[in-house]
Amino acid sequence: MTECIYPGSFNPIHNAHIEAAKYVQKTFNFEKIIFIPAFRPPHKDLKDFDAQNAMHRLNMVELAVKKYPYFDVSAIEYTRNKPSYSYDTVAQIYDIVKPKDKINFIIGTDAFIQIESWYQTDKLKELVHFILFLRENNFDETPFLKLKEKGYDYTLMPMPFKDISSSEIREKARQNMDICDIVPLEVAEYIKNNNVYKIQS
Repeated sequence: MTECIYPGSFNPIHNAHIEAAKYVQKTFNFEKIIFIPAFRPPHKDLKDFDAQNAMHRLNMVELAVKKYPYFDVSAIEYTRNKPSYSYDTVAQIYDIVKPKDKINFIIGTDAFIQIESWYQTDKLKELVHFILFLRENNFDETPFLKLKEKGYDYTLMPMPFKDISSSEIREKARQNMDICDIVPLEVAEYIKNNNVYKIQS
């Protein structure tokens, strides 16, 4: 079985994440797609790291994917008390699973365009095949083709761009607005019941 992982902050996980994963599973017929919430996202300042938020994000992903037999969740990055670099995660998965082919890695075009700045990017590109989803309108593939020439292996998914912003979801949650149309119901209930994004006094 070729591995397929879906790393991300998932703050919170929302419907576009689920739809993208379902699209990939159907397209490639993967037996499992593994969601990997980032314990300590490397682009966040360490002084702003919130361990409670990290646990909430993991719990929400587990709730969101529970009903899908071809989805799973890994807390692999929660075992390392340091920034959650994708290379470290992928290398650890290779040591555990020992796949015969590259690991498939679901990612948005907005993050992938920054890939050359990632930690150990030259080593990472040798280990993974990126599965790209559009994160902007009027998409221009030119800079991505240049990345492919540099050895970054990817497949671009033709799924239309869905403009769902995690920051907007968090703001709506703070204001007690309904978010059931943009996140799974179980996640909406979890956010409300646990005051996940409410500003603490």
